[in-house]
Amino acid sequence: MSNESTQSSPDTEAAANAAAAARRYYDTGDVDAFYDAVWGGEDIHTGIYAHEHEPVAKASRRTVEKTADKVAERLGPDRTVLDLGSGYGGATRYLAERFRGQVVALNISESQNERHRRTNAERGLDNLIQVVTGSFQEIPFPEAHFDVVWSQEAFCHSGDRETLLKEATRVLKPGGELVFTDVMAADDTPAEALRPVVARLEVTALATPSFYREQMLELGLRDVEFDDRSEQLLTHYLRLTEETTRRAAELQDVISPAYVKSLLENLPLWVEACRNNHLSWGIFHAHRPET
Repeated sequence: MSNESTQSSPDTEAAANAAAAARRYYDTGDVDAFYDAVWGGEDIHTGIYAHEHEPVAKASRRTVEKTADKVAERLGPDRTVLDLGSGYGGATRYLAERFRGQVVALNISESQNERHRRTNAERGLDNLIQVVTGSFQEIPFPEAHFDVVWSQEAFCHSGDRETLLKEATRVLKPGGELVFTDVMAADDTPAEALRPVVARLEVTALATPSFYREQMLELGLRDVEFDDRSEQLLTHYLRLTEETTRRAAELQDVISPAYVKSLLENLPLWVEACRNNHLSWGIFHAHRPET
């Protein structure tokens, strides 16, 4: 046996650290209760709002619907979807119910996955959905396995987004489609401007729209489209701030006072970043060529 030490590359180490941070973040009772009580429980991503006072949960579900519309022609009973960073499974169940195909939900948080499996069983969807605990940095499926790879607001937790996109592309079938949403820095935003904002997520920087576009083109994906919905971010974070502030006293029955305090300090930073046009958000959609 060799006694030589093995060292991880900087990218590998960053990805491992980010995965550990995401696991800590989503396995925390306070975070779980916040998403359940304020964000809507199932769809924990940015909403597309019909009006500025619309419930967060309703707007977040509309995002799922709009995203699904982009890949509707690729889905059906004989097709398979991979949901990367599937959270509590709101989008996964929507896809299974709407298209009746097989959906694999890959997610790093076992506590979220346990709740996901219970809900699937309660709704009679466990025959269509497989929930897998793991990292999207090393997707545990063979090449060309899925018709659609899907993700919503999960890539922001990655410490190595280049490898993540390579993995997502690797498991796509020829002719398959990649569709995802993510909270990003605007292309001209200095990373340091957002460090206080993203501290709650335990990440140091966000990707940009141009980064994602360039990476997907380098990987050979085609018809790369970005449906820019950045204007929705301000409404979304104003709604989260309003709901958290209005319900601060009652939230302390299910969330620790310290975490409520941290939310009331951090959420206004997101609002300010939106007002300064430092953030970007929307739906990316791309195709893997048939050959």
